[in-house]
Amino acid sequence: MLKGKKGLVIGISNDQSIAWACARALHDAGATLGGTWLNEKAQPHVQPLLEAVQAEIQRPLDVRDDAQLQAVFDDVHERWGQLDFLVHSIAFAPKEDLHGRVADSSRDGFLEAMDISCHSFIRMAHLAEPLMKKGGSLMTMSYLGGQEVIPNYGIMGPVKAALESSVRYLAAELGPQGIRVNAISPGPIVTRAASGIASFDALVEDSARRSPLRGELGIDDVGPLSVFLASDGARAMTGATLYVDGGYHILN
Repeated sequence: MLKGKKGLVIGISNDQSIAWACARALHDAGATLGGTWLNEKAQPHVQPLLEAVQAEIQRPLDVRDDAQLQAVFDDVHERWGQLDFLVHSIAFAPKEDLHGRVADSSRDGFLEAMDISCHSFIRMAHLAEPLMKKGGSLMTMSYLGGQEVIPNYGIMGPVKAALESSVRYLAAELGPQGIRVNAISPGPIVTRAASGIASFDALVEDSARRSPLRGELGIDDVGPLSVFLASDGARAMTGATLYVDGGYHILN
């Protein structure tokens, strides 16, 4: 389905991360991949996964470091000369801000959460644009908390709302070049990143009990959608937030 397509998956942290499920699904569909790890501490957990999907580009990337980000896209240009898709699966907020009220969030904490979780996607879109000469697909990960008030989601709610708005504006701006931009919004899935949200187990339980399709969600429920969005089958889809949550988002 994706034979001949080349893409980056940014945000793999371990074998339980949503980004890893996307990487596996994209690899199984025939895509050639590149990926990154956050720092030296993360490298031993991520690099073996990149080797497992035969990633041709493997680099460290802290998105706060402009030089590291530029180096990733320079590597794409030198090795491939093109980029067909990109999966952005990064989110972060300082613990003290994430666990507090939005009204009490610090300026520095809010700006850091916005920079890492939202503006990094905009920066990647800027760097990807000249490499997507024949069009392409940009994907990022959101959550229902960007649309509705979710208990304990805190400042990540406004941050995800900004991310989804950025998706729409990027879709409008890059569409004439054939570049599609979409957000994937999974339901609550047990990952290391999600463990930082207070009472997250209650969100998982409520979703499994009340969603129309019932049952607990897993990372492998998300990977197939990333494959579709990277494929030519999604050539007329852009600017959307697509839910993978068993239908939970339709409930009051």
